[in-house]
Amino acid sequence: MNVKQWLTVRDHALVGDVGLLLIRLVGGVAFMIHGWGKIQNPFAWMGAEAPVPGLLQALAALSEFGGGLAWVLGLLTPLACLGLASTMAVATFMHAIQWGHPFVATGGGPAYELALVYFCVAVLLFALGPGRLSLDRVIFGVRAE
Repeated sequence: MNVKQWLTVRDHALVGDVGLLLIRLVGGVAFMIHGWGKIQNPFAWMGAEAPVPGLLQALAALSEFGGGLAWVLGLLTPLACLGLASTMAVATFMHAIQWGHPFVATGGGPAYELALVYFCVAVLLFALGPGRLSLDRVIFGVRAE
């Protein structure tokens, strides 16, 4: 499969495409908001005592802000999903395993449920594609199944 075939969009029922659009818009805007502060200081947004090297912090900032924008536009969606899923897998691991945070913090505080939900949304969009209401569909066309 060449790159253009990988970026073509699967056909779904219109209601499914509207659902994918809503997931992309809400998730994409949320990622852009989460990534905005990080992209302002990409190599050091975690602070001086960060357990993550600056280069990986920059990749996470880029995947959150740039991947969120890509979701909103429905542009290069599979690539955005790979970056966002990778970032959220690391975030889930750090919160759940390294720091021992609960799935949901009932009294407030850190938890890993949001990172895991975002990971699942990235997997969903990778598997189903962005839908017909996307720039990927306009630019790369429909996948022949």
